[in-house]
Formats: sequence, C-alpha cells, structure tokens
Amino acid sequence: MRAPRAWQSRTVSNAITNGVRVTVSTVYVPSHSDPGQHRYLFAYTIRIANEGSRTVQLKSRHWVITDAAGKVEEVRGPGVVGKQPVLKPGEHFEYTSSCMLETPRGNMRGEYQMVSAEGDRFDADIATFQLSMPHSLN
Repeated sequence: MRAPRAWQSRTVSNAITNGVRVTVSTVYVPSHSDPGQHRYLFAYTIRIANEGSRTVQLKSRHWVITDAAGKVEEVRGPGVVGKQPVLKPGEHFEYTSSCMLETPRGNMRGEYQMVSAEGDRFDADIATFQLSMPHSLN
C-alpha cells in the first residue's frame, strides 16, 4: 500500500542476524485514519538486505503488535506480501505494508524465518519499532 498524504517517514528500527539486516521506516497515514472512531493507520516499509556470504530465503513472518492500551496481537504467516524472496549475497528486498491500531501509538516487533541454501534455518530479528501519530506524545 502506498501511503498517500502521510507524515514524513523515518527509520525507526535496524537489526542484523546472521548477515540479514532488517531496517524499518514508518509513517502515520492521516488520510486513512479516523481518530474519532479509534482507527489509526500506520504504514511501514521494510528493507531486508543480505549482507552475509550465503544465499537465504524468507519463508515466513511472525509479528507482535502492541497498542498503547496494552492490547497485543500476534500475526504469523507465510512470506511477506505474498512472496518468499530469495536473496543472494548483496541483494535486498523491500516492501510496504500497514497496521491499524485503536490507539494513536503502539509498537511492533518480530522475526522472519529464514533458510539458507544449505538448509540451515534461523530467525532474522525485526527490532521493536514505534508507531506514533505526530504529537501524540505531547
């Protein structure tokens, strides 16, 4: 999803696991939010870069989404945006998705389940990142 008329994006998370770097940037999307109905849409762009020496494939994802009221939602599923990208050393994959919260701020964290060309499995960390409507902390 493209984030029309969104607040400026900012990088909020960066983690590296076994040569796989996951970087996240987020934006609040006011044009698709309705604070009066407790609906706050955040778009996030993820860049998964293979900085290691082995080819890897993203097989599945696991997200833990927490809003400001403490409500926790877990999401698991195959791939990302319908894909299970294969990344050779030096390659990257980028996608944008979104998350609807009932509060003007919250956070997300998780991991991608990866497998190397040799069959080794590991979880690539997605460091916790904040989702916040501008000025919601004031």
